[in-house]
Order: sequence, then C-alpha cells, then structure tokens
Amino acid sequence: MNVLIAGAGPTGLTLGIELARRGLAVRVIDKATEYFEGSRGDGLQPRTLEVFEDLGVLDEILRQGQPMPPIKIHLSGKFVGERRMAEPVEPTPDVPYPNGCMLGQSRTEQILRDKLAEYGVTVELGTAITGFTQTADAVIAELSTGESLRVDYLVGADGGRSFVRKHLGIAFEGTTDESIRMLLGDVAADGLDHEYGYWFASEDSPMEGIVMTPLSGGDQFQFGAPIDGDTSLEGLQALVDKYAGPGTAKLRDLAWSTMWRPNVRLAARFRDGRVFIAGDAAHVHPPTGGQGLNTGVQDAYNLAWKLADGREEVLATYETERQSNAKRVLGISEDLMQKHVDGDESALDRGENTRQLDISYRDPADPRPLAPGDRAPDAPVTDAKGNKIRLFELLRGPHETLLRFSPTTPATHPHTVDITSPEAFAIYHAQPGDEILVRPDGYLA
Repeated sequence: MNVLIAGAGPTGLTLGIELARRGLAVRVIDKATEYFEGSRGDGLQPRTLEVFEDLGVLDEILRQGQPMPPIKIHLSGKFVGERRMAEPVEPTPDVPYPNGCMLGQSRTEQILRDKLAEYGVTVELGTAITGFTQTADAVIAELSTGESLRVDYLVGADGGRSFVRKHLGIAFEGTTDESIRMLLGDVAADGLDHEYGYWFASEDSPMEGIVMTPLSGGDQFQFGAPIDGDTSLEGLQALVDKYAGPGTAKLRDLAWSTMWRPNVRLAARFRDGRVFIAGDAAHVHPPTGGQGLNTGVQDAYNLAWKLADGREEVLATYETERQSNAKRVLGISEDLMQKHVDGDESALDRGENTRQLDISYRDPADPRPLAPGDRAPDAPVTDAKGNKIRLFELLRGPHETLLRFSPTTPATHPHTVDITSPEAFAIYHAQPGDEILVRPDGYLA
C-alpha cells in the first residue's frame, strides 16, 4: 500500500510517521519552499503528549519544551499579581502527563521530521498537488513538478485553504469574524524576565492589552494583541510602549508576525472515496484553548491505523469519530474566544475539557465507567519477567493490544498483556477473567 500526504505540518508529519512505522510506502509533500519558522501552535495538550510518547518523540518534546509559565499582570504600569492559565497537576497512575507543554510549532515540526527521517522518509518541499482523480481502487495525483503518480490513498493535510478539500468540493462551513483582529508574532524583549509571561493592559480595560509568553530554547516571546495594527518590529514596539509604558521592554529580532482573524470552520465531510482530509484542512480553530494543532495530530493518529487496516467498515469510522470530536472542540475554542471578546477574565483559564483526555467515541447510552470508545488509561503493571512497568510502555507500537485480567488460559492474540496488578484492575474497572482490546490509537475497542 502507498499513501500520498499533501501538507507537512504537524498533522501530515504525524500521519507520515504512523504509516511509515507500519512499513507502508508514504510520501509527504508540501507546496512551501522552506519550512515554517515561528511559534504559532505552541500549546501541546496532555493527550497529544501521550500520542507523542507512542511515536517515540516525547522525550525530545519535553527536553525542548517548557511548562506553562506564570503570567505577571501589569495594569496601567503597575504590577498587580500573578496567575496561571492552569494550575500544575501531579501525575497519577492513569494520567502520566496531566499538564500541557509549551513548544513553538516550528520546533515540534522539526522533531517530527527527524523521526520521520528515521523511517527513510523526507518532506518534499516545493511540491504541490495540482489535481487528482480517483477510481474504485486508486487515486491518480498530479504534482506541480510534472509528476503523475498512482497511490492507494491521498490525504489532504494542507491547511485551512486546502487544495484537496476544495478539489473535492467539500463545503467548509462556519464563520469568519471580520470584527476581531489579533496581531501575533515572535520577538525578543530586553527588560523582561524570560521565566515569566506578561499581561500589559490598563486598569480601565484590563482584558484589552498585550500578552507576551516566553518561548523555550532562546530569548523570544510569543506576542499577542487583539488589535488590527502594524506587524513590523516598530509596530509591536509601539504597542508595548502604549500598554506597558515607554522603557519597559525593548523589542528586537522579530522572527515572525501576522494579523489573525477568527476563522471557525468545519468540513461537511472528512472523506470522499479514497481521499481523506485532516487537521486544518478539515477544521480551523481560534487559538483560544490551544486546540487546533492537537486536534490535527489526533486526526492523523486516528486515521493512520485505519488506512493500514484498509477495511471499509474501519475506514468509515474516521469521519464519524473525528468530525464529531472536531465539532465539540470548536465549540470549546469558540466559547473561550467569546469570553475574550466579552472581557471575561475566566477566558485565561484552561479547564479539563482543553486537555483532550476526555475525548471519547463511546456510545452515549453505555452507562459503564469505562466503555468501548474511551481512552485507555495508563496503569502500573508487572511484565512477564516480574518487572514493574507502565501499561503505556506495553501498548507502545502500531498494533492493537489485548489486556487480560488474571488469565488462566494461554494467550492467542499476538499482542497480549496479562494483568494482575490490583491498581490496574481498579483503573480499568475490571474483574478476573475480563479481556479488553485496545486499538492502535489507544482507545478501547
């Protein structure tokens, strides 16, 4: 089987890794001529960290990233206190990574490209998809290089302006709010402590100002201001002088900046025959809540094993599961954005629903505390050699896993984990003799 992936952002790269480690032939192309350099989607949620553990990139993500920093709040030039978007939470046996990680998107992409290269796959820059047709058993794709190729599947992970989605004629339903603008950029700032984030505003309008969040691996901050303004270094400096006061910080080394507007959209379909869409090609989010990049990564994680399986009844579940999840997540992001617009201070808070650990594909009528479609929690277990180990370590890999609780018969599934740990019994609400199948993407079958 061979798969063509259009788009080399986090979604396309995750999908490429997942397919390549299954031994499938995969090509990842991108119309850009150089890699993006900037923070953009810099919040990695706990569920995405679990995905990255399975992919084998988590250690590097955590090494380069940092926890969400406390934010120093200054109103009309006076320091009035600190707050966090979310208080740090201690890990538990079932949730090993309860806190998000901050890492600029370009650095996340580099880590994923390096992992993809370990499977012999490199991103083909300057290569756009310019057309495609499909038959019952293949997709014929035309590339900007003049190449025509035949593949089993095509996946459009090519962003909000997706060529693949448009070529399929899939409606991109939602709204673009022209009344809201946000200036975003990455810039260094002399005079500010890089261990903290900063909120500068006036006492009269405390929710209307600028936020500066430190980026790991250097001295830059991600700059954000709900203003339609000048994206140059001089323009950002003028905003700092206005809201923080002249002399508070001297900006330099502007690496990237843009003017953003709320564009909240969901594709009417995530699939057409042998062509699929994922990530921003299927749903675009406000930055509030840090949901967009994470949802795209998990689209890819969901889709990859289904493409490798190839059965229609399995492939059909991709749209069912991921479209409903994207709709839910868009609602969370929109609610937080509206709070920002309304000047509600709780807009800075991050609740349980932003961590994405509660994503489930279960039957809503199923009353059990843990049911098919739920995330498989981590748990402490003892392996066949008597070693204490985490269940996630035994689940790692592109295969499904059968969990057997106090088994008395020989294992027949090729990937079986026999469990006797009382704590694992409690976490899984299991009884002796129970068998629970875990899908390759870490959800109960």
